[in-house]
Amino acid sequence: MAGSTTGRDDDAVDVSVVIPVHNCKPYLDRSLTSGLIQRVKKEIVVVDDGSTDGSSELLDLYADYHRGVVKVVHTEHSGGAGTPRNIGLEHATGRYVFFCDADDYLGAEALERMVAMADRNESDIVLGKIVGHGRRAPLSMFQRSADRVSLGDSAVYNSLSCFKLYRREMLERHAIRFGTERPIGEDILFSVHAYCHARTISVMADYDCYHLVARPDGSSIMQQQGSRDPIAWLTMIREPIALMAEHVEPGPLRDHLLRRHFRLDAFAQLGQPFLEADEVQRKDIAAEVAALCDEWLTPGVRERLTTTDRQRLAALGDVERLVRLADIEAATVHRRLTGLRWDGDDLLVTGVASLEGMDDHQGVSIVLRARHDAALEHVVPADCQGERFTARVEVPELVSGVWDMHVSIDFEGVTRLGRLGADRDGGITRPAPRLIGTVVALPYFTRSGGNLSLDLGGHVLSVPGTVRLTRTRWAIGQRLVIDGEITVGGAIPAAASVRRLVWRERNSGSERAERVVSLPGGVFVARPAVGRFAPGTWDAYLELELGGPPARFRVEADSDTVAAPRKWWQGAMLRSVRPYATAGKGRLSTVVRRLTPRGVLRRLLR
Repeated sequence: MAGSTTGRDDDAVDVSVVIPVHNCKPYLDRSLTSGLIQRVKKEIVVVDDGSTDGSSELLDLYADYHRGVVKVVHTEHSGGAGTPRNIGLEHATGRYVFFCDADDYLGAEALERMVAMADRNESDIVLGKIVGHGRRAPLSMFQRSADRVSLGDSAVYNSLSCFKLYRREMLERHAIRFGTERPIGEDILFSVHAYCHARTISVMADYDCYHLVARPDGSSIMQQQGSRDPIAWLTMIREPIALMAEHVEPGPLRDHLLRRHFRLDAFAQLGQPFLEADEVQRKDIAAEVAALCDEWLTPGVRERLTTTDRQRLAALGDVERLVRLADIEAATVHRRLTGLRWDGDDLLVTGVASLEGMDDHQGVSIVLRARHDAALEHVVPADCQGERFTARVEVPELVSGVWDMHVSIDFEGVTRLGRLGADRDGGITRPAPRLIGTVVALPYFTRSGGNLSLDLGGHVLSVPGTVRLTRTRWAIGQRLVIDGEITVGGAIPAAASVRRLVWRERNSGSERAERVVSLPGGVFVARPAVGRFAPGTWDAYLELELGGPPARFRVEADSDTVAAPRKWWQGAMLRSVRPYATAGKGRLSTVVRRLTPRGVLRRLLR
């Protein structure tokens, strides 16, 4: 089977990194170095596309110094990235291929991690997380890592750039190549074709694999004026759409993929590009979008459109209405958080919201979007008085996960959305954690943008809690009877939340789980058979189920509550158990030892 690592030649190249270069000398050292430090068997195939700025000479120096790793191919200038990428692909010998632009660079462990994921899952494509530096990076497909995703049930098709890991055998078997007829969109054609043939697609979202960099001088093709001409883009996108339709039969999957093209390729041209066009160009843009709709807009696609795009669809014959819709979409969403507090188990949110330059809006809502599932959202209509709004978020209605909070403003059938919380009145702090039934609710402001989110279950935040030892004593069978008390966020958790007592050996990391009896009032009792533990130093944790991943709390103790050490002979073996409270924070640990008579004598003679 293609992709199997069984019987693989250990001397084979794992990854061919293909880099097209045209006048990129200031960026080459960083880009090439990021490839050279990758801890995989690699080759870096650099195609010099007629550079005139000294890039050619620098590349030859790299090839001389890194013989067998850096391979340079010099060609005449082609005017785009498609031709040099195709040439690089013809010279590639690796099991996988990764395409990197000369002004971008790889994370230090990117290829090692992606190759491991591809080998483990026999992946044909691995999407590694992309981060932007002065450029927008795709987000929707990198919400979480996944060994296997499908085109129909994920957002991977939103990413049609070529900055991914591809199985070279798949590319060769299906003659997948970049477009060369146009200076833009060549990677869209390539990526669409690859997606159509990929049997396994994986996503690595927990490591920054690819760094997308904007050139300060604006000299890259995508930064130059006219690179995203609306008519040229609408003309270009026809070929990838037709190619996708050749491989995907009519039905829900094709409608899902077509929705991406209409949302991000067609209707996007009716936004800011439409406002920047003159009157004649606007008519041409509307006509091109209408032609695409006539050919590809199925009832299934129409059902998947946003309210804004439906408004645009209805207005394709009315340029003035399209301009108005574009103006609304371009208007800045002003929002400020003025209050945030618990009211029972509900989160009361107050603020002000408006669209710059627009009259009074028709409505404001709070929209909570699940970070773990882009399709899952909860809408809370707000009570409005002018620009001021109040919304009551009924937290018990939300499922476990991280929910990002937005303000939604409705205006003339267009819905505008903006994250809430970064702009807030002074003195607003995050409300205290709250136990709602058996689930812990943790409102917080994100570290990066300071926006308001809600963690239900402790998925990204540490759950605040205290487990305090009240008494220990020895029982039959060398069991250490432990009595304790629990609070979470200042409240007493439900008895059903207490899961088990976990002992972790400090050096080896091995663990033992012991049963816990939970009593009313946050009291618990455990009877771990510490006398049966393997030798070592064991730290005690109480594990609770609070609606998310298991939450562990160290057991706080002091010398007055810890039982005295115990020793006993078991046959010819002396066993000893010494519970103690650690220095500093005072937490329960236990030292377990086993000694033979010879070992006891050796200790006495020291």
